[in-house]
Amino acid sequence: MKTAFCNIAPQVWLAASTLSFLVIVFTAAWWRQLYTRNAGMIDPVWALSLGGVALIYAFFASGDTVTRWMVGLGGSIWAFRLGTHLWRRNAGKPEDARYRRLRETWGAKANSRMFWLFQLQVGVSMMLSLAFAMPAYRHDRPSVAWLLAACAVWLISVGGEALADRQLARFAAEPLNRGAVCQAGLWRYSRHPNYFFECLHWLAYPFLSHGVPFAWLTLIPPLLMAWLLIKVSGLPMLEQHLAATRPGYASYMRRTSALVPWPPRRR
Repeated sequence: MKTAFCNIAPQVWLAASTLSFLVIVFTAAWWRQLYTRNAGMIDPVWALSLGGVALIYAFFASGDTVTRWMVGLGGSIWAFRLGTHLWRRNAGKPEDARYRRLRETWGAKANSRMFWLFQLQVGVSMMLSLAFAMPAYRHDRPSVAWLLAACAVWLISVGGEALADRQLARFAAEPLNRGAVCQAGLWRYSRHPNYFFECLHWLAYPFLSHGVPFAWLTLIPPLLMAWLLIKVSGLPMLEQHLAATRPGYASYMRRTSALVPWPPRRR
């Protein structure tokens, strides 16, 4: 019994440290938005803080060194690319319509409710961190086949998300496209290719966990991310806004896959 406790105690302490780190980060982000009145900066903070979590597990977990650093590099590079993209996209611009609508709905209680919305991100991030924790604690190294599979999924997902973001940014930068619907490149085959590749990214880590006890826990992050994007804060709120403000978006919705890239339906 004492040996089992000693084996699990470092994992509990590292999880508690990760939780404390996230609480501090999101509390600081909430404090900042009290002055900027722009809660949209929570998006880059969320991504960058998860990169920090990946590095925490890479440095302090007790698993195989190669596996830990695949987790650390994979998570931090993904986070840095996405976080800096979101930061540049949001910096100096009005608050995202989703958060502005919440602020208006909550009225005088907006600040306190926004605090708990920011802390909700801590819970979500802790569940997503299972993708990093499980492989970081495995003591044997995955086979070469599983390592290559993880690398392939990671490269496709991060590269695909970066490409989708770049195509949308290039389209939006053209003055003639103001108010138009982007259907260039990957956006011809999916209304949200960036969301698709974001979900795919979280599927890289189960390959690194294959064969260890409770490896199925690493399926929670991709399923959670898909549920959040499809049912909660991604597609529903964004598409409601776009359908109301952009001519032609309703038609685009009828003929284009919502998430998974797929040839568009005929008109």
